[in-house]
Amino acid sequence: MFVAIKDAALNALLEPAIAAMGFELWGVERVSQGKHSRLVVYIDSPEGVTVDHCAEVSRQVSAILDVEDPIPGQYRLEVSSPGMDRPLFTLEQFERYRGHVVTLRLRAPFDGRRKFKGLLAGIDNDEVLLHLDGEEYCFPIDGIEQARVVPQFDT
Repeated sequence: MFVAIKDAALNALLEPAIAAMGFELWGVERVSQGKHSRLVVYIDSPEGVTVDHCAEVSRQVSAILDVEDPIPGQYRLEVSSPGMDRPLFTLEQFERYRGHVVTLRLRAPFDGRRKFKGLLAGIDNDEVLLHLDGEEYCFPIDGIEQARVVPQFDT
């Protein structure tokens, strides 16, 4: 099960160290897989993110998590670039990807469904605006379980 962590305390704990290394903390996900849960920390940079960057940040984040122990239970830490199908965690990130096609999975059904795919029209207060089938939908960000940008390829 996927859980996007919108934990201000965890972000506040990790963000300064990641920023000091020259990266943006894009977001954090926890993927529960029984005893084999994963904590995925996404980092980004205008120059891109390499495997070596991820390894370097992983060592730093691991040390912080070992000392502070903010997450109960066992998990495997992964540090990754958000990639082309990047997850969106904050209103600022949704605004940054205005005009892109995104997929949303809601925490609770709306009109009998939880999954939506449409054109990201922007944000309004704490709501994400999505154009879909000629209609505009407003989803509160707290009601969004997962959101991802749909990669577009020129043909």
